[in-house]
Amino acid sequence: MAFEELKQRQSVMWGNGPYERVTDTLADAHDVVVGRIAAQPGERWLDLATGTGAVAKKAARAGAAVTGIDLSPALIETAKREAAEEGLEIDFRVGDCENLVDVETGSFDIVTSTCGVMFAPDQEATAAELARVVRPGGRLAMVNWTPEGGVGELFQIMKPFQPPPPEGVKSPFEWGKRDRVDELLGSAYDLNIEEHVSMMRTRSGEDYWQLFVSSYGPTKTLAESLDDERREELHRSWVDFFETNKRVGDEIEHPRQYLLVLGTRR
Repeated sequence: MAFEELKQRQSVMWGNGPYERVTDTLADAHDVVVGRIAAQPGERWLDLATGTGAVAKKAARAGAAVTGIDLSPALIETAKREAAEEGLEIDFRVGDCENLVDVETGSFDIVTSTCGVMFAPDQEATAAELARVVRPGGRLAMVNWTPEGGVGELFQIMKPFQPPPPEGVKSPFEWGKRDRVDELLGSAYDLNIEEHVSMMRTRSGEDYWQLFVSSYGPTKTLAESLDDERREELHRSWVDFFETNKRVGDEIEHPRQYLLVLGTRR
């Protein structure tokens, strides 16, 4: 499958469901990104793979001049609606982080992506754009899930029920490896890479399943592609994993490890 066809499918998949419900569970990571960037009023901030705009909205509240770009029209529509409800002025656009055709070189002071651009299939093209659009001295902040961490576990649960990835497409979790991040961005940015954890808490494995099967594009789309028997098998695998491995007293505690990638543009 060509990258363009894959990206078209991704744009539909990520918009399949009210993704903002999952975004709400990442508020701690969003706060880390916005806090560490420490934007000054009026700075030009680009949030890539913005989803429903959680980081973009926090950036706008901090006084930055914000643009949010995402591949999914459905997510951008949600982001626009929520920003309008808060009276925030944010330039939300549909666009491709691998090819930001309407973004001028060096036109932003800040670029961020929280668990977003890591899912773009062409990692080298994405990295090149992350470097191109930021002025010298500008700043980068990314949150990338690690392969061995909690979100990696979720994808391992789903893996037996999915077709193999298209030829030539690297795992998105490559962005969660220090050496790979340095390979992709180290020539353009002075990097500082830290390890953090976003803790997911829910009452039960069943509640966790219901949230993701209704609201997280990859899980919802996969479940809808399966027949009843396979879908129930996935359901039981999910619930059993969390009840067996992540129950702590009256709730499920699921640590989701990530790399916080901070950079200064050379």
